[in-house]
Amino acid sequence: MFTVLTRQPCEQAGLKALSRTPAIVALVFLLLSVVVLVTITVIQIHQKEVLPPGLKYGIVFDAGSSRTTLYVYQWPAEKENNTGVVNQTFECKVKGPGISSYGGNPQDAPKGFNDCMQKVKGQIPAHLHGSTRIYLGATAGMRLLRLQNETAANEVLASIQNYFKSQPFDFRDAQIISGQEEGIYGWITANYLMGNFLENLWHMWVHPNGVETTGALDLGGASTQISFSTGEKVGLNTSDIMKVSLYGYVYTVYTHSFQCYGRNEAEKRFLAILLQNSPMKTHLINPCYPRNYTTTFTGDHIFGSFCTADLRPGSYKPSAIITFEGTGDPSLCREKVASLFDFDACHDQEVCSFDGVYQPKVKGPFVAFAGFYYTARAMNLSGSFSLNTFNSSTWDFCSQSWSQLPQLLPMFDEVYARSYCFSAHYIYHLLVNGYKFTKETWPQIHFKKEVGNSSIAWSLGYMLSLTNQIPAESPLIRLPLKPSAFRCTVAFFSVVTLLCLAFLVYLCVSSRNQRRAQQAFTHAVDSA
Repeated sequence: MFTVLTRQPCEQAGLKALSRTPAIVALVFLLLSVVVLVTITVIQIHQKEVLPPGLKYGIVFDAGSSRTTLYVYQWPAEKENNTGVVNQTFECKVKGPGISSYGGNPQDAPKGFNDCMQKVKGQIPAHLHGSTRIYLGATAGMRLLRLQNETAANEVLASIQNYFKSQPFDFRDAQIISGQEEGIYGWITANYLMGNFLENLWHMWVHPNGVETTGALDLGGASTQISFSTGEKVGLNTSDIMKVSLYGYVYTVYTHSFQCYGRNEAEKRFLAILLQNSPMKTHLINPCYPRNYTTTFTGDHIFGSFCTADLRPGSYKPSAIITFEGTGDPSLCREKVASLFDFDACHDQEVCSFDGVYQPKVKGPFVAFAGFYYTARAMNLSGSFSLNTFNSSTWDFCSQSWSQLPQLLPMFDEVYARSYCFSAHYIYHLLVNGYKFTKETWPQIHFKKEVGNSSIAWSLGYMLSLTNQIPAESPLIRLPLKPSAFRCTVAFFSVVTLLCLAFLVYLCVSSRNQRRAQQAFTHAVDSA
């Protein structure tokens, strides 16, 4: 009996020592996990979105060379700064040509706006009309008109400004933006829509770690733009390199706009070159037009543009009628279209596109929108595809006769249909021989019109900048992990917390059972 009584305290002390160590370890892990989860919760609360009582709207008119498009954007009325929640809610094509065509009668420039404006009034609640800002940005068509006739360009803008002042919205500006601005705004739009600047992670807006930006390729009617992030080392000091500060991050972006290299102006130059090679003829062969297609143009249609002024023949007559007959010859078309570019001016330099223009080597993914997208769609292509696929589709399309095209095109329009073959070969030379895309890098180009329900156009980046929705500097939660790793980390510490709690509960229950057993044993000994 004495032996048992003297050994019992020793065994009890041993059990306590053995159970104390795992309890301490479990407690340490529990505290660590709780600290991590509390920290995340505090950050989340700090960055939590404010649920707004309503919405705000912005309207942008994209006044291009061939047409004007209206876009309506909306975002939470009391959204926190840097939440990146601007969405496109409405799009409307303005009736009639681009505003630059009204240089001779500027008072008529805004007449085509009425239909879209009436629709917008129904899209935006009436009580918000007065606080809804409206902007108009004019691009290459108006830039060319300003070069030809600055007075006419100013009168067109003045007429539009007077029109908007009579509308119920908060009109802010109607201006001609530079080619560089057009390129940068397009780059901002593309990357903003793709979530390359911010992403929503557990109700926090964070900079996506490790995500590279997307280059932007824009093909309009009068100009074309290329913009892409170059990194820190860019070689030459040039005005085409810009520092863009977005959400506290600085991006080094190369952007260049080629005036007169838009699809419409390029085709006019192409027709002018054909005429230049046969100055005495009024009936010419055009290998890029479909077989069995014939059309006529006046001399003014071809040579009245600023872009063809240097190709104008001495015997130029604005009213002269010139006939072009298509032969649908893809090989000859590609050969002739190359004459629109001066590739020799680069003298085999690696950092040069064409016409002697500096350009770093293209890198990373690109999105090609506007005219690039519509031309690819005509070839029955979209998204990403190989250069061989683009070439074979181009050859198939260009080999069709005029009577076959209505069955190939989802939306048949004579002006566009007759020119798609030219456009496809033009895009080939621009991207391959100009920008230096190769068979290996071509599949990195994604031909897209929109992301979600928002069109890829410079207008969104323009509105974001003018309304300060993208501030120059703003604090961000900079997480050291990628989003997937971040979620795994949170899940891991949550599981560790639960396991530690379960283990501590087990130890408590075991300890209580041991005490009860000890008490029962002691009671039995005392009774004995």
